[in-house]
Amino acid sequence: MKKRKWIPLVVLRKLLIAAICSIAFVALFSARVHIVPSSKDHRFNDKISTTQDPQSWMRELAPPHLSKAPLPTPKLSGSKGNLDYQKLWKPPSNRGFLPCTNPTPNYNTPAESQGYLLVHTNGGLNQMRSGICDMVAVARIINATLVIPELDKRSFWQDTSNFSDIFDEEYFMNSLANDVKIIKKLPKELVNATRVVKQFISWSGMDYYENEIASLWEDYQVIRASKSDSRLANNNLPPDIQKLRCRACYEALRFSPRIEQMGKLLVERMRSFGPYIALHLRYEKDMLAFSGCTHDLSPVEAEELRSIRENISYWKIKEIDPIEQRSKGLCPLTPKEVGIFLTALGYPSTTPIYIAAGEIYGGESHMAELRFRYPLLMSKEKLASIEELEPFSNHASQMAALDYIVSIESDVFIPSYSGNMAKAVEGHRRFLGRGRTISPDKKALVHLFDKLEQGIITEGKKLSNRIIDLHRRRYVIGKAFSSCFN
Repeated sequence: MKKRKWIPLVVLRKLLIAAICSIAFVALFSARVHIVPSSKDHRFNDKISTTQDPQSWMRELAPPHLSKAPLPTPKLSGSKGNLDYQKLWKPPSNRGFLPCTNPTPNYNTPAESQGYLLVHTNGGLNQMRSGICDMVAVARIINATLVIPELDKRSFWQDTSNFSDIFDEEYFMNSLANDVKIIKKLPKELVNATRVVKQFISWSGMDYYENEIASLWEDYQVIRASKSDSRLANNNLPPDIQKLRCRACYEALRFSPRIEQMGKLLVERMRSFGPYIALHLRYEKDMLAFSGCTHDLSPVEAEELRSIRENISYWKIKEIDPIEQRSKGLCPLTPKEVGIFLTALGYPSTTPIYIAAGEIYGGESHMAELRFRYPLLMSKEKLASIEELEPFSNHASQMAALDYIVSIESDVFIPSYSGNMAKAVEGHRRFLGRGRTISPDKKALVHLFDKLEQGIITEGKKLSNRIIDLHRRRYVIGKAFSSCFN
């Protein structure tokens, strides 16, 4: 009988213990909920897994979307992860600058056309892009009807693409309808008409075009600009002309639908890894040959580049001292130097990096150290299948357009050389208010790299602090047209 009386008490005690444990568990869970970062940072952390095999990128043979298992990606979690996000990824303030492309109240529709302006663009994609924007403004200044520009097919890249292969032709024409009259082809009756071929003087202002060039309408109906790059002054232009250049560059001149579609697909696949760096690694044969930079190259490679420079007639400078060139900061950083730079800034080895570039000179032999530091190196060829890239693969400018899109959308953009691509992307990102741009101070960096090679300094906190201090004021830059902002 006594034993039966104790049974309810034992059961009651077990229930109480279970209840207390449940309450303690709920309290502990609630306490953890309060230390989760903000929703913005939480979304960032959720995109990245907790483990990363540093050799996975080298073993990955198929594009990520064709793999059976998802590729591992880095993770920053907890309070330290939040600090890393603030330091490495968070976009900086726009400091009150906003896009300013709308015309002033005094801006009128185009005046009556005096004739037709033909344009032969020159250079790579971004050089041509900038030149087209200049020529839109020039057409407005001299009251010309602009014929859709002819793209450069004779440059180093030998790209046969037409305007409509790279840009959305109809959108370009319609977007600028209130600024400049634009047509696809010269009228048939003027195809054989006498025309003047003119190489406009570089960095010319309004007076040059309003007087010297506009006076040509007295004798000709067609003016042909033999080059398009750097034809218009960057400063001291009327606000409406400057804003027109900005509208042309950042609003009207968008890529063709098929390039846009493929570019967005590449961005989506990069985003699957989490926040990413777009690295414009200008370590390509044409750039090294043009600049005369041979650091870390073999004598055979240096001689090949010298021969290329010697045999390209429109590259005027033939004799270049590579040591002096590098000491002045006029050489692109090598892949090895980029790896040291990124490590010093604090980017972990698990950082996804998109290589926005053509074929790297020397291939894997020059990429080995960068890949050792950052195994998750991706490119168009890694993110897309051969079949997906086939429509673009034999056209350097179209491939460059894909890199441009992925670079614009990146969380961080880093150019290894301040050339046309770097300036175009930097300006466009600032106009759109996109992420962080880091422009390496090459002149200062090479002195540190030389000391590192000589053993005077070593990698570590001291070197990192020097590089971070060096670039503290260079995280956000935009070298595009200044009056695009107010």
